Amino acid sequence: MNWKDITTIEDMEADAAKLQELACASCAETWQDRKAAQGVSCKFGEGGICCRICSMGPCRITPKSPRGICGADAAAIAGRNYLRMVAGGCAAHSDHGREICHTLYKSSADGNYKITDSEKLLRLAAEWGIETEGRDIYDIAHEVALTGLGEYGKAFGTQRFLSRANEERQKVWEELDIAPRAVDREIATAMHMTHMGNTADAEALVHQSMRTGMADGWGGSMMGTEFTDILFGTPKPCDTEANLGVIEEDMVNIIIHGHDPAMSEMIVLAAEDPAVLAHAREVGAKGINIAGLCCTANEVAMRHGVRMAGNFLQQENAILTGAVEMIAVDVQCIFPSLGPLSECFHTKFITTSPIARIPGSIYVKFNTDTAYQQALELVHMAIDNFKNRDASKVFIPKRKQTATVGYSCEAIIERLDTVTNSRVDERETYQPLIDCIRAGVIRGAVAIVGCNNPKVRPDYSHIEIMKQLIKNDIIIVATGCSAQAAAKAGLLSKEARELCGAGLKRVCTLCDIPPVLHMGSCVDISRMMLLATGIAKQWKIDVPQVPVVGCAPEWMSEKAVSIANYVISTGIDTYLGIRPQVHGSDQMMELITEGTRKLTGGGYIINTDPHELVQSMIDGIEAKRAALGI
Repeated sequence: MNWKDITTIEDMEADAAKLQELACASCAETWQDRKAAQGVSCKFGEGGICCRICSMGPCRITPKSPRGICGADAAAIAGRNYLRMVAGGCAAHSDHGREICHTLYKSSADGNYKITDSEKLLRLAAEWGIETEGRDIYDIAHEVALTGLGEYGKAFGTQRFLSRANEERQKVWEELDIAPRAVDREIATAMHMTHMGNTADAEALVHQSMRTGMADGWGGSMMGTEFTDILFGTPKPCDTEANLGVIEEDMVNIIIHGHDPAMSEMIVLAAEDPAVLAHAREVGAKGINIAGLCCTANEVAMRHGVRMAGNFLQQENAILTGAVEMIAVDVQCIFPSLGPLSECFHTKFITTSPIARIPGSIYVKFNTDTAYQQALELVHMAIDNFKNRDASKVFIPKRKQTATVGYSCEAIIERLDTVTNSRVDERETYQPLIDCIRAGVIRGAVAIVGCNNPKVRPDYSHIEIMKQLIKNDIIIVATGCSAQAAAKAGLLSKEARELCGAGLKRVCTLCDIPPVLHMGSCVDISRMMLLATGIAKQWKIDVPQVPVVGCAPEWMSEKAVSIANYVISTGIDTYLGIRPQVHGSDQMMELITEGTRKLTGGGYIINTDPHELVQSMIDGIEAKRAALGI
């Protein structure tokens, strides 16, 4: 790649502006139009000090009315709203994990879903004390799946995966009483606590927020990641491309969008069927082009090399190209606007889950027993729709960038093993990375996650922060829409090492890696927790001491609030570029920043200026290095 030709944020905005013009010409509405129509946001809602939990209100906190009708003050109301966001995020991520558990339970040698990574399955079975000797691999898989499903509703005990953390962390969680019990119990407890007439103590509400978030990251999300790897393969580095330029004018284009990979995996396989490809050629197309949006894109990119059309705020733009025959979605982060927007073009809009029913869609309930046949039918439907494309409405931006994706924890260790001169007993560990940090060749690491958000310039904070970090020899791991922002800007390519400081550039060249490592979808932030605690174990220190921080520059969803709570509970400072909706209460702001840091070693640092935010991250990493004497 010639770095003079790198895609800039201005390039992305130029393409978006052109597509917006086409939307206007087609009388189509986009998020930009709806944001303008919304006007100024509600300040009570932004501050978290509007309560509508009961019908005595809604109540709003002002200097003249500092308490709601029931007597709840700003801290109680903001705390309840905050905990309910965490509960919603935990429910979404954990239900995703539960669906994957059910898919694993339905796997069979002659079925739609088969075991791909049997070694990981056997390791997990051993970890959970499940007998494997002399047993059929699918019998083992079904018992592992049932055991995992038990984690959602078991009567006693805490989440099994907590034992993966370093001993210091486990002790902190036990002493603070934030080790999560059954996943569903933590969500139910959160909803019960926030019901009218219950908890009004902000500190107790933040405490339950941490425990509920932990049920996500060290429970439902981690099961989602582990079981997805078992079914579809543990990711290894592979090359792909990103941005709207991956849509092909002479091919049948199918966009897969959402988060649960069970459906998208089948569509990818169905599109490779020889009879399907022959059908595509019969209608005048050169073939079938599958491209992804949001976390579904991350899942299939890192396992199949499927190209990524974009992240959250690009979902409408994909349809606006006029060249998409079908957009098939599963769950989460799907705009209801896709229904009326698809009607302005020829695009078929398919929903596949009872969790995400959207007006204007064709609903095809995906079933594990008939999944492949259903996928074939959807692909044939898209092919038949190719003839309905209106050439006068087609505009496909040409920009795209190469990207290397799929750096699971196992893949990172494997890359380190290929270049290390360490002793044999130091291989298959993070010791080479620790040595680089100790030596100062790499100053530290930042985990950048989360959405893009219309409140700010979309993707700008992600890209600017990443460029500044790698320039300062700080390596990045990224997931979700943040990883796709990096991909669109070329920062997931190995050539991006040219933007690094001398130390990180040397490491990237030696290890043959990009400076921003793609770790997967949003549920895969659980991989980041294993990475951080794995380094802490190897270093023989606790997680808050490791020169690692988290960052969500443009977060927007309840899932992000749940994620942030398990990250800070793991002891990792988390830098936010969007203010949490609690700032109407000074007490709540203190609790989620300095309050949690005193308890777990991790808290929020909030700054809406990306340049100031990245500098505070650099300063935070250097402070951790100084405390370690390195």
